[in-house]
Amino acid sequence: MRIQKVKIKNFRLLKDIELMLEQTTTVIVGRNNSGKTSFTEVFRRLLSDTTPKFNLEDFSLPVHDDFWNSFMLWKQGEEDLDVRKSLPFIEIIISFIYDIEIDDLGPISDFVIDLDPTSTEVIANIRYQLKDGKIESLFEGIEYSGNPDMIFQEKKSFFRILKERIPQLYRAYIFAIDPKDETNKKALDISKFSTILQTGFINAQRGLDDTTHRDSDVLGKVVERMLDIAKSDNALSVDNQTVSSLENAVKDIQVKLDTDFNEHLNNLLPALSLFGYPGLNNTSLQTETILDVKRLLENHTKVRYPGMNGINLPETYNGLGSRNLIYILFQLFEFFKSYQAQKTAPNFHLVFIEEPEAHLHPQMQEVFIRKLTEIANDFSQRFNNGAKWPIQFVLTTHSTHMANEAPFEAIRYFLCNKSEEEIQTRVKDLRKGFSDDSLKEDKEFLHKYLTLTRCDLFFAEKAILIEGPTERLLMPKLIEKVDAIIPTEELLSSKYLSIVEVGGAYAHLFFRFLNFLEIRTLIITDIDSVKPEVKENGTSRTKCIVAEGMYTSNACIKKWFGDNDITPENLLNKNNEEKVQGFLRIAYQVPEENANAREELDTAAKEIAATVLSDTDITSESEINEKLKNNEEIPIEEISIPTGRSFEDAFMLANKSLFGIVGTNSLELANDAWKKANKVDKTNFALDYAIKYTEWNTPTYIKEGLSWLVENPDQLRKDIHVAPPSKEVFISE
Repeated sequence: MRIQKVKIKNFRLLKDIELMLEQTTTVIVGRNNSGKTSFTEVFRRLLSDTTPKFNLEDFSLPVHDDFWNSFMLWKQGEEDLDVRKSLPFIEIIISFIYDIEIDDLGPISDFVIDLDPTSTEVIANIRYQLKDGKIESLFEGIEYSGNPDMIFQEKKSFFRILKERIPQLYRAYIFAIDPKDETNKKALDISKFSTILQTGFINAQRGLDDTTHRDSDVLGKVVERMLDIAKSDNALSVDNQTVSSLENAVKDIQVKLDTDFNEHLNNLLPALSLFGYPGLNNTSLQTETILDVKRLLENHTKVRYPGMNGINLPETYNGLGSRNLIYILFQLFEFFKSYQAQKTAPNFHLVFIEEPEAHLHPQMQEVFIRKLTEIANDFSQRFNNGAKWPIQFVLTTHSTHMANEAPFEAIRYFLCNKSEEEIQTRVKDLRKGFSDDSLKEDKEFLHKYLTLTRCDLFFAEKAILIEGPTERLLMPKLIEKVDAIIPTEELLSSKYLSIVEVGGAYAHLFFRFLNFLEIRTLIITDIDSVKPEVKENGTSRTKCIVAEGMYTSNACIKKWFGDNDITPENLLNKNNEEKVQGFLRIAYQVPEENANAREELDTAAKEIAATVLSDTDITSESEINEKLKNNEEIPIEEISIPTGRSFEDAFMLANKSLFGIVGTNSLELANDAWKKANKVDKTNFALDYAIKYTEWNTPTYIKEGLSWLVENPDQLRKDIHVAPPSKEVFISE
């Protein structure tokens, strides 16, 4: 028996979302302001408040116009039913599933309204809508002239009035819905819903760090609430006995207070007899000190940690992380005891935990997400005679450690789409997105990779996939240089970028995942040119410079273009459109311009040189310069520009004078760069040019890729089709 699915409509960013819940723990991730907190808040308002209240600003912005449209219908004299149908509402639709054979329906039976004996689903609809018969009250007295010139001011006045009336004229209603026929509904008392579903909330702000001016005994407050639960009529007998023992202990102290303590305290009273008092009925004053267990807890009982020499330390002396973890554990135990204390145990219990990572170090975050279910099972075994606690957790987090440690299927990614028309949240369900059997290997790889690397893709605005440490160490400087030349206010350095090192053999496994998350991503990889070489045991493919290459050994490139035998010549002829798929763009080495000759080229020559590829006839740099001096026209077929095979030699070819790259033609230049690149220590190379020697040119292919990444399309593509990875065998180096 569990909650299977939740639908939410018209609450803030959650205009229309559907979320499948896992049997134990569902983990909600996403960037800031993507609707995660709103998801928790709508449950808190509708399910835990006795009289839910919402304001106009709680309604999703796109439905505000519906209020005005309803007003127009009312002014036109339309039927109340039609006006009511057009009025916005906020609602949650919850689908529960149960097992006919083993589950005791109990309170949920009131919500079973279908006649299908095989049905195992119950649907509850909680809707915050206009009260019956209140249309007139909602709109009366609001002015409307019909003058187009006045419409702006009249709308402002309209919504100002509505803001005051909605909390007064709206209320929450609950309906049971037939899962086989959504038109078949049964209105129920909203109080009945608390008998089937109990909720608990552990907020993100837990008041743990306020220790400057006063003690913050948040753990003690939880103990107070546990006492209240233990005293309730429906609490377990063992809890009642514990309370009785506490009260008996206090009674023993009370006897002592009534004799010795009060006798001495009376001596502190003023001598009222000096004023003729008592005088009336010989009445006198005396003190009486009364002890109460609850007040003792509230005012005098603190949670302490063992210290030295019998000195106990205040809870504020412990680290914030430890206090946070203990607080969450206390809260969970309180929820468990509260569930036990119900007269009739609810069928379902849903607990929301917001940002449990607060103050926890990374390893503790990973342990927490793994142990959450174990904690619930331990409570059931130790304190409930093994009877299952029907708990489901919804956890919202910004922690990469928690997100990556959670099962892949448990992740729900909240994505906020912005356009000129509206802003709203969409939910990306990784269980549904990767349910195809053909994606099993990809899914397993991704989960293991994310767990090992603590990758932060779930929270990034944009991403860059790179091959190795050289690109990773130099990337901040590369981004800085491209930012300096791009004429836009949207700089890459101001975005939340996730830079992920994946190598050339694995990048293609991220294609579907990144498109699924709709993260604009640049994939920087190497052209990895190879040529056939005949050996004693057969023909193999050997590394070579691009000009000599016949194939590429790069699995990412072959997957991208769907061709295992694609040639370097084909790759260099690919246009920018062919390098983009959905939210992804691939970038590999392209010909580097001749920087020395470029300074002397006129505009026409620049346009010619910019289009030249490495498969043209070879022309020496000296010949180009000589023709430039004589103002001779340079035929396009005479220009050849070298292309790097990997990042290091492409970097050198973009900075020939810096590295002393020499040659009379592009073939010699490429060979010289490749030989020198093969001798460098990649890490030292990257550190040198990231920190010490920072005056250099950015390789063309990276400059083009980062320039694409900085773009912000107004509307994200919603018609993207990403084919699942094929079962092709890739040849890697």
